[in-house]
Amino acid sequence: MPTTSTTDTVVTRDGTPIAFQRSGQGPAVVLVASALADRRDTRKLAALLSQHHTVVNYDRRGRGASGDHAHYAVEREIDDIAALVEQVGGSAALFGSSSGAVLALRAAAAGIGVTKLALYEPPFVVRRDSGFGPPADFGERLAALLASGDRAGAVRAFMTEAQGMPSALVTMMRLVPGVWSTLTGLAHTLPYDLAVMGDTQQGRPLRAEDWAAVTCPTLVLTGGRSPAGFHDAARALADLLPHAEHRTLPKLNHGAVMQAPRKLAPVLTEFLR
Repeated sequence: MPTTSTTDTVVTRDGTPIAFQRSGQGPAVVLVASALADRRDTRKLAALLSQHHTVVNYDRRGRGASGDHAHYAVEREIDDIAALVEQVGGSAALFGSSSGAVLALRAAAAGIGVTKLALYEPPFVVRRDSGFGPPADFGERLAALLASGDRAGAVRAFMTEAQGMPSALVTMMRLVPGVWSTLTGLAHTLPYDLAVMGDTQQGRPLRAEDWAAVTCPTLVLTGGRSPAGFHDAARALADLLPHAEHRTLPKLNHGAVMQAPRKLAPVLTEFLR
């Protein structure tokens, strides 16, 4: 059944306007986008989930129609999520993908009224010998590329070095109308996602004390076609949290939120309901 949607803006604690679209009825869920993404990337998933849920699909700060602040801090992004949760009554589930999953996890740890967590492939690096994740000096080199105005170089470096995407595939993406300009337009937010990840990509086990406050039911998902590092991270997190489970969805990869929302939505709906 078609659902109605409204577009609105909430002003968060530091005065930043955050744009969001609200659709559907039922238990509330806020969608937290990954790196180099805004609410356009989650709009198809939002439409599917809105058949059973009140869905809040928003532009993270610095993206889309949302504002930004001169001084970034992860805590400001958590405040953004808190303000959105207040818009639906003070409690909601969160779904996040990739670094957005880690942001959702940090929001739950901050105690902002998260009822359930659904996380798709948080990119923790929990083994030094995995060959997974960005190199140690990646943050510094990314900052240098952006400082020099090389937004395309920053996007390419992120995709090939942090995400492990083949260079040939990145080159092909540059030929798709509108895609590359959208990605480079979001390049300035890449350091935000590195800040969200913090020191969790250095090949060390996750620290239990960092996530001790996350006690809500949690579903950690991975795609069957995704690199082993995502599965290592998901198992480590599910083992750490008191009410968590890990599930692998066959034939999906890291881009499932955009590429296969119809396969992802039923699993999320089952868990979130």
